[in-house]
Amino acid sequence: MSTEIKAPVFPESVAEGTVATWHKKPGEACERDELIVDIETDKVVLEVVAPADGVIEEIVKDEGDTVESGEVIGKFKAGAAGESKPADKGDSGKEETSAAKQEAPASSGDSAPATSGEAILSPAARKLAEENNVDPDSIKGSGKGGRVTKEDVQAHIDSGKSSGGAPAAAQPTPAAELPAGERPEKRVPMTRLRASIAKRLVQAQTDAAMLTTFNEVNMKPVMELRKEYKEAFEKRHGIKLGFMSFFARAATEALKRFPAVNASIDGNDMVYHGYQDIGVAVSTDRGLVVPVLRDVDGMGLADIEKKIVEYGQKAKGGKLGIDEMTGGTFTITNGGIFGSLISTPILNPPQTAILGMHKIQERPMAVNGQVEILPMMYLALSYDHRMIDGKEAVQFLVAIKEMIEDPTRILLDV
Repeated sequence: MSTEIKAPVFPESVAEGTVATWHKKPGEACERDELIVDIETDKVVLEVVAPADGVIEEIVKDEGDTVESGEVIGKFKAGAAGESKPADKGDSGKEETSAAKQEAPASSGDSAPATSGEAILSPAARKLAEENNVDPDSIKGSGKGGRVTKEDVQAHIDSGKSSGGAPAAAQPTPAAELPAGERPEKRVPMTRLRASIAKRLVQAQTDAAMLTTFNEVNMKPVMELRKEYKEAFEKRHGIKLGFMSFFARAATEALKRFPAVNASIDGNDMVYHGYQDIGVAVSTDRGLVVPVLRDVDGMGLADIEKKIVEYGQKAKGGKLGIDEMTGGTFTITNGGIFGSLISTPILNPPQTAILGMHKIQERPMAVNGQVEILPMMYLALSYDHRMIDGKEAVQFLVAIKEMIEDPTRILLDV
């Protein structure tokens, strides 16, 4: 029984998708619920699985084709038996056929030059042979009918052979003109996710009056706190205590004090959010994604760390859902894990602010008239000046600095 394979029903915020990968080919056996094709959207990769045991009968939409929600992308035949690895057999068959075809002409080609006394060259091969003073009759052709190809001439040159006992000094000539193979280039289409990211980042810079303010924070108090309690914390909660949870909690308290930083712009309206949904930027092979921690005000450090680890694993496997990446009110990005010392993060529209964390680096600092070596981190807050005044932005960043340098402030809300 033949049935249609349809693209999943996309969320309202997603208009269309692209066929990313067909994991099965026509005639290849599939088991029920086995992954057969990936559909890439602007935000996530959606998986389509086999409805039953059977085979792919026909592929309607090839890889790279654009599809709409619910559109037919292929046909499936339930209950039919197929080849388990048709691709391997096809490849070997092609190799055998190709090898047979090459062997036969080669033998005939060997005899042809012997009788005629003249090798058959392609135009490109002849030009290369003339430029390098190579005797075509000394080259064994691998092309159809014993034809000498450009590759045959190049291989002959590389092997150090030359015609008529030409002096070795004449051989460096090919090095002056680099063969095309030594300057490789690869052109691939931009994925839908990266194209969407690019569009949003450009939009953020053209539509917003973006400005960045900086500060630096002494990480010694948090580092000492982690060192003292990391074993007890991991034993009780089953998760390691990281820095991101401290910054998420500090940002939450600061957002409550400065509502404009937690707001967004919708046309000519300013929307103030009475909750703190903080997005955490995660880098993947497919591009940057920003899963959202919901209602961080009600989460403990352990809850935040567990959710971040969960999102990280899902992001690497392309398993994040649309609902997990929409609706954030503020974003935190940590370039420090890659070694970034300072940066100016770009806004994540329609949010009006984003906090950038960076590398922790020991620097000499003046403390009470004395020089001390302290682990310092630069913080950057990019914000939309249409919504947030410079005073609010600076005070918001100072509030985070104070809470990180004295973590008890988070607990006491001071």
